[in-house]
Amino acid sequence: MNKEIREIAGRLKNFKLEKEVRIMEVCGTHTREFFRTGVKDMFPDGLSLVDGPGCPVCVTPNEYLDRAIEIGKKYSAVLATFGDMIKVPSSYTSLAKEKAEGMQIEICYSPTDALNIAEEQPGKEIIFLSLGFETTAPAEAVTVKQAKSRNIKNFSLLCGNKITIPAVKAMLEAGEAKIDGFILPGHVSAITGADAWKFIPNEYSKPCVVAGFEDHDLVKATITILDLVLKNKCVVSNEYTRAVKNSGNVKAQEIMHEVFEKIDSSWRGIGNIPESGLALRDEYADFDAEKKYPVDVPPSKEHPGCRCGELLRGLISPEECPLFGKACLPEHAVGPCMVSSEGPCSAYYLYGGR
Repeated sequence: MNKEIREIAGRLKNFKLEKEVRIMEVCGTHTREFFRTGVKDMFPDGLSLVDGPGCPVCVTPNEYLDRAIEIGKKYSAVLATFGDMIKVPSSYTSLAKEKAEGMQIEICYSPTDALNIAEEQPGKEIIFLSLGFETTAPAEAVTVKQAKSRNIKNFSLLCGNKITIPAVKAMLEAGEAKIDGFILPGHVSAITGADAWKFIPNEYSKPCVVAGFEDHDLVKATITILDLVLKNKCVVSNEYTRAVKNSGNVKAQEIMHEVFEKIDSSWRGIGNIPESGLALRDEYADFDAEKKYPVDVPPSKEHPGCRCGELLRGLISPEECPLFGKACLPEHAVGPCMVSSEGPCSAYYLYGGR
């Protein structure tokens, strides 16, 4: 943190709060960066962060991974996935354990990597575990269109994509967690636009700030949200204008909606949320792994003692889980919040000054 930012942070640290202020940072990357950059150490007394459902790996229910593993076993398919998913426990096993026992699993940095593997191995069925929020969905949509235009028939997506905005709305409707304001995800907002969040001040009378991810972004966003809370001013403030427009990335929105349609979707800890997930439209059904590869999935189950669900609803902090830092560690995680680089337990464990 350079001198200029430290001076701004001094203003943050010197805020005088007459009451407790609880700010939800929706994005898992924000959670990590608040700790990693040291910005959280600058918080004034009375200000606390509330973790939200902003980690796609964390909010994905066990049933999804159970299904992926059953498909891999039954059809001898290659499962292509982002690295975060490898160690995530499913109901009964994990991709890491299955890989050790012979299942072919490829780590990819993008869905295009999986498509290239399919083109190079025409005799294999390649299934990309399609997870993520509005940020990743456009790239996956482009990849499906490429697969169709290049006639690569051994490539498919197992869709687990989710939409952030309905989840935030569901949490506000539930009213379980005390939240005074929101720091909104910069990457998601770059796609959706800042205006997409106006329902928060308009319908729920809470201020919010779209923030970037550098230390100066986090400091400025925190000062802004505190100003708004203390002045009882309910608006959406865009502090990430270099990346986020009010209308968002219209081209990305168009291609996402061309390939995907909204469906009801289950979120870990929250449950079923209407129109919060994405599925391939009928014209792209040939690339839908769930339709191409039917399987019987055993009943999914959660791990005893893991409180990831409550954490993702903003009801507890990681230290309140009895497994945190004991039975649940990055090298032997019980729940996904400790596995993913965007998971709140991982952020607290690695950078939270245990």
